[in-house]
Order: sequence, then structure tokens, then C-alpha cells
Amino acid sequence: MPQKQEKLKEEIEIPEGISVHIEDDVIIMKKDGSELKRRLNSRVKVIIEANKIIIESGITKNEKKIFGTMKAHIKNMIKGLNEGFKYKLQISTVHFPINVSVDKEKNELIVKNFLGEKKDRKIKLIPGVEVKTSKEFIEIESIDIEKAGQCAANIEKGTKVRKKDRRIFQDGIFIIEKPNRRFL
Repeated sequence: MPQKQEKLKEEIEIPEGISVHIEDDVIIMKKDGSELKRRLNSRVKVIIEANKIIIESGITKNEKKIFGTMKAHIKNMIKGLNEGFKYKLQISTVHFPINVSVDKEKNELIVKNFLGEKKDRKIKLIPGVEVKTSKEFIEIESIDIEKAGQCAANIEKGTKVRKKDRRIFQDGIFIIEKPNRRFL
């Protein structure tokens, strides 16, 4: 009779140059002056041994979900420190030419002449995210996938057309590339 598995267990290799430690239910990863932190869930046990991160959890439905989520977060932290994450947005104009610039002092993206509006649209950027603009594209880079994704979503949402026919007014800034996915 086969023995039932009582725990889920996964080992994640820590790449060369990344230091990992746990303080007060927070996992901290550092590499070349960059640092990422993530609060650990109490239902998942995380242990650091030699050059491996060991994740253990029970086998109930909820524990499996939390186990998979924590595993993905830790892998994203490692990937972010090694490679970083990049989002690409496209500036689409049909009626009025849009000018986009970054105000580094106020940490915001300024969209001028959106749909012919006299007032500039100002979109707050998230600290720890680098934004580069060109005439047609905006590139967002960060070591934290959540910050980069949220910044891209804020920019897309900040240029959403409201109370007009979307089939005619197709102006805006749209996400065209995410990490590991292209939309065009």
C-alpha cells in the first residue's frame, strides 16, 4: 500500500552572487546593492540551507495554493535580481499628438495634449521603477515585478478614454509587452 505524502516540499537553487536571509517572517535577497523583501506566509515554512531555499507546506487545498504562490514569488525575486523585469507600452494617437515626459523630481509621468485637453495628465510613478520615454514607446524596468507591473497599469489607466466612443477615440497608452509575453 503506497504511503501518503504528508508535506509539499520544493528546493530552489540560490544563484551565485545572491545573498538570502530571513528576519521576522520576511525573506530578504540582496545582490550588488539591490535588495528585495517579501513577507512570508505563516502556513509555509521557508528554510535556507547552504545554497538552497527549501519551501515546505501541508497538503490541504489552501496550503497548496499558498505554497505555489510563495514558490513563484521567490523565483521572481531571484529572476529580478539577476535579469530584472521590463514592460513596454505603446503611445497610440489618432486625433491629437500626445507628448509624454518624465518629471524625475516629482516622480510622475506627464501626458500633454491627450485628446486635445488643455490640462496635462499627471500619473504618479512608483519608487524603484525606471521609466524611459521615446516618441512612440515607454519602457519600464525594475527588479521588482510587482512594482513594474503596477506602474505600467497606472500609466495605462491614467490615459483611459472615458465618456467617448472607444471605436472612434482609440488614443491612449497601452501595454504591448510584459515579461515573457508579447501582445503584438
